[in-house]
Amino acid sequence: MNLLVDYDDSDAEDTKQEEEPLPSTTSSAKPGQAILTSPLHLEEPSPSIHGGRSQTQPYKPPPGQTWPLGSHESLPVTTPVCSKRAQTPPAGLRPYVSKRQRLMTQPQALRDASSDPQATDLHLLSEVSERIRPYIGRKLGRTELPKRVQHHLSAHDGPVNTVQWCPVPHLSHLLLSVSMDKTVKVWDGAGSGRHLQTYSSHSGAVRDACWLPCGRRILSGSFDNAACVTDVETGQVITRVDNQCRVTCVAVQPSDPAVFLCGGFSPEVKAWDSRTRTMVRAYKATIQQTLDILFLADGKEFVTSSDAVSRDSADRTLIAWDFGTTARISNQMFHERYTCPSLALHPQEDTFAAQTNGNYIALFSARRPYRMNKTKRFEGHKVEGYAVQCELSPDGTVLSTGSSTGSVHFYDFHSSRNLFTLAAHQQACLNATFHPVLPALVATCDWAGEIKVWN
Repeated sequence: MNLLVDYDDSDAEDTKQEEEPLPSTTSSAKPGQAILTSPLHLEEPSPSIHGGRSQTQPYKPPPGQTWPLGSHESLPVTTPVCSKRAQTPPAGLRPYVSKRQRLMTQPQALRDASSDPQATDLHLLSEVSERIRPYIGRKLGRTELPKRVQHHLSAHDGPVNTVQWCPVPHLSHLLLSVSMDKTVKVWDGAGSGRHLQTYSSHSGAVRDACWLPCGRRILSGSFDNAACVTDVETGQVITRVDNQCRVTCVAVQPSDPAVFLCGGFSPEVKAWDSRTRTMVRAYKATIQQTLDILFLADGKEFVTSSDAVSRDSADRTLIAWDFGTTARISNQMFHERYTCPSLALHPQEDTFAAQTNGNYIALFSARRPYRMNKTKRFEGHKVEGYAVQCELSPDGTVLSTGSSTGSVHFYDFHSSRNLFTLAAHQQACLNATFHPVLPALVATCDWAGEIKVWN
């Protein structure tokens, strides 16, 4: 005779519980006693639960009570766990996991990184922006003129000399700003407008800086006589050279980005190799200060602008150099008694523009013999001794320039007609730069330390 022991301990939802098979054994019994099929123990659940099954311990009867089962001291029963049956999801489907469970199971380092603003900034410095992603790979459209302010950036304590978008398309949301407060900053200019990184590589006012073609490093020149190559993500100075004079302008060699030029309060321009930190060439001229440096299309020749003018002609204002031999190719390009604080190369034509202190922009041929275009000039803005820069749009149809009055002027490049004047700043606007991918995005900066992004 077999005694079947079964306990119905279903939960409030009448869920069916999983029952474990009982091991089958035989034992002898005295007459009148029940025959047990297996020596089981009555168990009560433990408070701790692991994997949906409770830990159990043997149940003992209260003192003074015994079981009428002869040699057996406990009843062969297992108490089922009050939980739902674990079901295996169908193949190809992933079970639902709540957000709380995901946060609890992921590593602590990932949870810290997701809530760390610095980690978010590093992500923006190295990854493509969602604002830029739809425009990558598209054919460049016609330049549009900005109408309204998108971001107003104020983090510099001194005049901002220049702003520049990153030339790499997928990193072109990054905006570089250079200030006299001894810092260089990078912003999410095309996206949130948030300040991402500050680089304090110099102990003096930073006069000029530019992106390296890779978009991962920045070349800067300062009044502390040094030029530095700085890593964008880490802020670490990769290369630092002593130019032995205040640096006012820097330029990267297009065919060899490891070589760059430095000009400043010196009669010579020096070429440095950032890999060896040595000067490789020197270009000497009878000048006092170099205002700007512009590499021409092939990188074999470049043009420098100086503050030297003669009584009847400016035979040293603009000088064309051979990069390899350090020979002067031409110094008879500009014959008017004005200095040129800024130079800009046309992206598609063999032409470059020169901002002059005569309150106009002149055009020159970018091929020998580097003649000036005497039939076309861009007038209507004022320079008045400020280092106001000019720049051409990515498609070459619009020429922009700042003004000492704080306005930004946009000219049609082919007709030299003034297209639009934007009242951008209260103080002198030193630069207005076009975004390389977005058609109507322009960044401006002024002498008061303000930066604005227009759309």
